[in-house]
Amino acid sequence: MTPPTTPRAAATPDTAGGRWSPALWGLLFVLAGNMLIDALEVSVALVALPAIGDDLALPVTQLHWVVSGFAVGFGGLLLFGGRVVALLGRRRVYLAALLVFAAASLAGAFAVNGPLLVATRLVKGFCAALTAPTGLAIIASVFPEGSARSRAVSVYSLFGAGGFSAGLLLSGVLTEVSWRWTFAFPAPVALLLFAAGLRLIPGDAPREDTTGRYGAVGALSLTGAVLLLVYAITSVPGTGWQHPRTAGAFALAVLLGAVHVRSELTARDPLLHLGLLTRGPLVRSALGAGALNGSYLGLLLLSTLHLQQRAGWSPLETGLAFLPASAPLALTALHSGRVVARFGPARLIAAGAAAAPVGYLLYPRDAPAEVRYLTDVLPTVLLVGVAFVLAFTALHLQATGSVPVHRQAAASGLYQTAVQLGAALVVGLTAALYTVGYGPALGLLTAVGLAGFLLALRGLR
Repeated sequence: MTPPTTPRAAATPDTAGGRWSPALWGLLFVLAGNMLIDALEVSVALVALPAIGDDLALPVTQLHWVVSGFAVGFGGLLLFGGRVVALLGRRRVYLAALLVFAAASLAGAFAVNGPLLVATRLVKGFCAALTAPTGLAIIASVFPEGSARSRAVSVYSLFGAGGFSAGLLLSGVLTEVSWRWTFAFPAPVALLLFAAGLRLIPGDAPREDTTGRYGAVGALSLTGAVLLLVYAITSVPGTGWQHPRTAGAFALAVLLGAVHVRSELTARDPLLHLGLLTRGPLVRSALGAGALNGSYLGLLLLSTLHLQQRAGWSPLETGLAFLPASAPLALTALHSGRVVARFGPARLIAAGAAAAPVGYLLYPRDAPAEVRYLTDVLPTVLLVGVAFVLAFTALHLQATGSVPVHRQAAASGLYQTAVQLGAALVVGLTAALYTVGYGPALGLLTAVGLAGFLLALRGLR
């Protein structure tokens, strides 16, 4: 990894007493602040979905794209984003992504129709794919290995874990005024981070161990395949399986999937090192995390529509109702690594994967208009919160710890891709089944959660 080109004194902790300079603290908070707004992008959209649907006249089979679009942009282009950063340099790409993120936020706030809003979500997902892993890379290049780097990563992770909870609260408050504010408010934050980043983010040279190939064909074919697959799935309730548009979308998704596979197999420097797919713990962790994240976001989609459209809850009440599912992860983020080291990832993953489907089974199947929070909603969100506290960090550590050190960055990219694409696929399937009935949609989420549990049991063996 190329060292930063800024003066060493501005890029390393003050050795006197182990204290950091103000510039170093500023750099850390720029990176962590961006991780915060990346993390809250999904939660702010979830709480605002009913208001967006009413204002733009979007049915659920289109409304879900506000969440799925961000996930596809993030997951489908994550590995490509890593290649872009390697070829162009971290500082240049990071700052450009902040500017584009701010512009897309403003465009989303002023969107007058669904396609424009979804397009901005795809763009913001790609921006997150550029900045989230790059922030960690900058930390690794600037903070020396040991306690200084561990503390920096802990702060970065804490902001990321707290972002989802913060988004629930902010969206609840802002949607009371207008859902458009939930998409506008990240813009000035991103611009402030950009201004600070101009002074604080160290310069770097592009890596010399790459072939100069961006891998755009592989990245775009994967993203297109996922977009078309989700589109086809959500079209089935309205058009049926045999409608030319639906069947054509499925066929084109398969074709683009084949293009992606061929591109990766024939590339001199593929985006994904296919040998990683032979690593059982990595593949199980990626699939398990995709099932956990996807089923959780699918539940929040259903519950948001239930509580606001049928039970008459306000956006703020809905956001507060979801906090027990997300706040525990933020509160325990600094200690999660020690817990995994003590109990081992496999047991924690199995326990967390068991808690999630039990929570889904407890949620009311008939979407009652009279909701008793303590018995109808709270048990489910508490169990989902427990699932994330126990399993999410353990899944990531199991994924990266199962490969050699020089492959851990690639393994992390594969893992994060699965997390995001799992969310896009499950949320799309949930929206499609919602048009059939609330019970079938919850049944899907329970089945996905059980699949994650079965994967975890195999890991125990």
